[in-house]
Amino acid sequence: MNKNDIITLKIEDMGIDGEGIGKIDGMTFFVKDAVIGDEIEARITKLKKNYGYARVEQILKSSEFRTEPKCELHRRCGGCQIQAMDYAKQLEFKENKVKNNLIRLGGFHADFVDSVTEPIVGMENPYRYRNKAQFPVGYDKEGNLVAGFYAGRTHSIVANTNCAIQAEVTHPIVEKVLTYMKENKISAYDEKNHSGLVRHILTRIGFTTGEIMVCLIVNGTKKQLKHIDKLVDDLKTIEGMTSIIVNTNTDKTNKILGLRCETVWGQDYIEDYIGNIKYQIGPLSFY
Repeated sequence: MNKNDIITLKIEDMGIDGEGIGKIDGMTFFVKDAVIGDEIEARITKLKKNYGYARVEQILKSSEFRTEPKCELHRRCGGCQIQAMDYAKQLEFKENKVKNNLIRLGGFHADFVDSVTEPIVGMENPYRYRNKAQFPVGYDKEGNLVAGFYAGRTHSIVANTNCAIQAEVTHPIVEKVLTYMKENKISAYDEKNHSGLVRHILTRIGFTTGEIMVCLIVNGTKKQLKHIDKLVDDLKTIEGMTSIIVNTNTDKTNKILGLRCETVWGQDYIEDYIGNIKYQIGPLSFY
């Protein structure tokens, strides 16, 4: 077998990152976007001594657990790994992952883990549930300004401002920021050259209170954001807008947020509840 060869696989297991696992001629292959039970043709992308990696070329027979992903970009985007799997099977996969980690890494006996593990609790609707989003900003191959999420194992941005697992309000927020940047010739950050200004667009949503925070992470200062008052006026039209902040990160690093925050409009934080406890949540908060 060689790289780029086409092989036929029956997916019999799932890896820890949600990739399908199949075997042929004593070799184990890990296949992104394959679902347990699939029979597929796959193209070999990388070979090691006893295992390899491949990508789906054609589904010969779909698994009973395969479903149509809500996001058409799921294969390119690195944000979601198992959207093509039925949600009930996703929950089973996640439950087994936790148990196996407790057994293999934690050293607990399997019988003990089974005895103390309560049934996994899923969501009524497993979409639009994330209260925090971090959109990297950059340019596509044609030089167009884009925001979205990194493709798997890369720092290439998949343009997507309407992610199916983020709160719906993040879509108009990110679009308004991109429009502001285009109209005022505000540059996006280039991590290769450590040049450009806007690195990320961060949003936080209080699902209980309805309060919204927008934070621009910049490779510079607030003063470099020309006519930021126009962006503030535009963002203020979104119901629930509570806090607009600029965060400075001038380091050559993959770390998203710097330590310095400057409030442009509104409060320094939003508030939200877990049960009866109210939390104040800033840009740097873990919540």
